Amino acid sequence: MASSIFNPPSSTTALLLRSRHPIRVGPTSLRFFTIRSSPPSSRVLSIVASATEASAKVIDGKAVAKQIREEIAVEVSKMKEAVGVIPGLAVILVGDRKDSATYVRNKKKACESVGINSLEVNLPEDSTEEEVLNYISDYNDDPAVHGILVQLPLPSHINERNVLNAVRIEKDVDGFHPLNIGRLAMRGRDPLFVPCTPKGCIELLHRYGISIKGKRAVVIGRSNIVGMPAALLLQREDATVTVVHSRTSNPEEITRQADIIISAVGQPNMVRGSWIKPGAVIIDVGINPVDDPSSSRGYKLVGDVCYEEAIQVASAITPVPGGVGPMTIAMLLQNTLSSAKRIHSFE
Repeated sequence: MASSIFNPPSSTTALLLRSRHPIRVGPTSLRFFTIRSSPPSSRVLSIVASATEASAKVIDGKAVAKQIREEIAVEVSKMKEAVGVIPGLAVILVGDRKDSATYVRNKKKACESVGINSLEVNLPEDSTEEEVLNYISDYNDDPAVHGILVQLPLPSHINERNVLNAVRIEKDVDGFHPLNIGRLAMRGRDPLFVPCTPKGCIELLHRYGISIKGKRAVVIGRSNIVGMPAALLLQREDATVTVVHSRTSNPEEITRQADIIISAVGQPNMVRGSWIKPGAVIIDVGINPVDDPSSSRGYKLVGDVCYEEAIQVASAITPVPGGVGPMTIAMLLQNTLSSAKRIHSFE
């Protein structure tokens, strides 16, 4: 992912991250501005800019993910030396979607960077469901494989539910098995794995020292992959959680009450400055391409939240790209390491 949207962490920030000291995010002194849901105009932005010089702290997911990968590499090395086991992650890709191929390639590179073995199967678009299930069965029985990831989406003729349910819960490092989700939803139960993207969202809040307990949180989007598990995780952290979705009345009014916003709806710039309470913390999961004639690619990536407006109102915000994206892969590596440790009873 490109990192030009924000500057690399300063030496002070890097030191804080390495030492695992939380980065405090204090309240802002911003006044609230009502900005309607049209594209941000220079007039609106100049009004906001002239009203206050304050802006949100950027939650640098790229820097945090780098720190986590370094921690994982140390643990992988210790495990290899102590018990002779190297964690292994198997990835199954069906079809030739360019975005999926890119994700798989990035996951493979991340595995190599921390010393995790990476196995990969690329199946043609017209592969049968039975063929996919056979590979899953083989990996389920392979002691060198500690995590299995089926890259989504699958071709329409393959039943996604059957495929995900076939992964052994002990190797479900994506956290999508219904038993893992069920345990996540129940008080007093712990899942073996938590879905990677929502887990990364919460980890960013923890690493930046942002308190969740007792706060009002709004999750925008209710997908099985991000929205729903993110809401469950926030509840586990003792937040009061509201889920905003496509059938919600007055989403702007509800979102404006939140101390913490996690947006995962896939709509570019949907959340405007007028949706945000001054001092709120924003975790923007959305990655949406929008036309940009000035870019060599002809487009740029933006989040669900209008960054130019939000940064003037929030106390902290993740950029797009460079926020949640790097954390998703870091959490996948962390889940794979945890699986290997659990299977081999290594502390």
